[in-house]
Amino acid sequence: PPADRMAVGGRAVGGRAVGGRAVDGRAVDGRAVDGMVLFPGAGSGADHASLLTIEAAVDPLPVSRVDFAYRLEGRRFPDRAPKLIPEVATAVERAAAQWGSDPSRLVIGGRSMGGRMASMALAEGAIDAAGLVLVSYPLHPPKRPDRLRIDHLGGVAVPTLFVSGDRDAFGTPDELEAAHALVTGPVTAEWITGGRHELSRVADNADVAARVAAWLER
Repeated sequence: PPADRMAVGGRAVGGRAVGGRAVDGRAVDGRAVDGMVLFPGAGSGADHASLLTIEAAVDPLPVSRVDFAYRLEGRRFPDRAPKLIPEVATAVERAAAQWGSDPSRLVIGGRSMGGRMASMALAEGAIDAAGLVLVSYPLHPPKRPDRLRIDHLGGVAVPTLFVSGDRDAFGTPDELEAAHALVTGPVTAEWITGGRHELSRVADNADVAARVAAWLER
C-alpha cells in the first residue's frame, strides 16, 4: 500500500473493537496498542522497504507510514528538529483520530532521523505514545563520537525498542548501550549481526521487522 502522506494508510482487522473499528489488540508492557506510526530516515521516504516490511510483519495492526513535509515538497535535505517535531505530533494525532483511538495507545518511531524525531517529540511532551521503536538510532555522526544526540533521552519514559546493526558507524554497541541507560522507560535492545547503519541487506529488513513484531507481542 502507498504511504499515507500525513494521513493513514494502515489496515484494521480482527480482534477488539475501538472507536467502532476492529483492531489487533496488542500491548507493550501492559499498555494497549491500537496502531503504529512510523517515520523514515533523512535520505529515504515512507515507502522505504524496511517500513513496508515492518507493516507487513505486524499485520493486522494498523500502520501509518508518514513522509515529512520537506520530502513531499521535493527537497533533498530535511528541516531542523523544531519544524520536524510538530510534524510528528500532527501525524500521530491524525492517525489516532482516524483510528478512533488516542496517541497514548499508539507505538511511534521509525528509522534513523525519523525515529530520533519521534523520540524528541515524546521527550518534549509534544505527543504521548504507548511505546517507541528506534531502528538504527543515529547516536552521532560517523567518526564524530563527541557529538552525541542524547540530551533528550532522559525524557523518554515509555517502553522503547532499539534495533541497530552491530557495525553501525553512527554508534557502536558500547556507545548505544550507554545511551540506552539514559532512557527512563523500559528498554529492549536488539542487534543485527553484521548490520551497518543502512541495514540494507535483504535479510536485514525481515530481521528488523520480526524483532519489532516480537516486541509488540511481549
